[in-house]
Amino acid sequence: MSLNIIVLAKQVPDTRNVGKDAMKEDGTINRAVLPAIFNPEDLNALEQALRLKDAHPGSKVTLLTMGLPRAAEIIREAIYRGADGGILLTDRALGGADTLATSYSLAQAVKKFGNCDIIIGGRQAIDGDTAQVGPQISEKLGIPQVTYAEEILGIEDGKITVKRRLEHGVETVKAPLPCVITVNGSAAECRPRNAKRLMKYKYAAAPSELAKLDEVAQARVAANPELNIQEWSAAFVEADPQQIGLAGSPTKVKSIENVVFTAKDSRRLDNDDAQIEDLIKELITNHTIG
Repeated sequence: MSLNIIVLAKQVPDTRNVGKDAMKEDGTINRAVLPAIFNPEDLNALEQALRLKDAHPGSKVTLLTMGLPRAAEIIREAIYRGADGGILLTDRALGGADTLATSYSLAQAVKKFGNCDIIIGGRQAIDGDTAQVGPQISEKLGIPQVTYAEEILGIEDGKITVKRRLEHGVETVKAPLPCVITVNGSAAECRPRNAKRLMKYKYAAAPSELAKLDEVAQARVAANPELNIQEWSAAFVEADPQQIGLAGSPTKVKSIENVVFTAKDSRRLDNDDAQIEDLIKELITNHTIG
């Protein structure tokens, strides 16, 4: 049984290098000044997709990402590891989207893609930590979802068997295809780049990147269709302008505050409820807790 698999992935800011310019005045992330990486749990999801491809000859894995044109970098990264291709959903109108607008845009892209058996993504992105996009896409598409997946055990009779890692244990569930699966960071790490695929696809580019390439590279991409990364706009996926980007995002950031922790002298408290209560109030006020 061959499968058509979409892997949802996101290029995210490296949260290890967040500075004072990380946020814009409107409360959105200033991605232009932050180093960008492949969202870690999306790599776990990619590995599960590639294992399904290995187990089911003839299967196809397509990476779908929404973001700036530079997000094509993670599509190439996925292709180096075994994915068959990718789609970059990019448009200025999509900027500033919260999870509701993001899930709508990606669901529209999945509909445009057409026949798909499994949609796999990471549990959550490190720049938001909401774990909402995958389940929201499932609801918008009207198909089953399995969250907190740690391992896909197999597919039989049109049903997929998944091991889930939960807070207090493990459970095994079955779901009919098509379905959405979100994968934990506790799942198997993604395989490394394949050297032959790296050499073959290192010049793969999306249309918005072609102008930045030299003439030789442009000619190479033109002569080899497999090096063309698909680039879709909001209009191409027939997205409602009122449901995408800032217009479709009910979540608004009221304010942003940098919290800097500094070491101070220790404090000794008596066995007194009033002193403990005062300390807790102080810690909440200065954002140490709460």
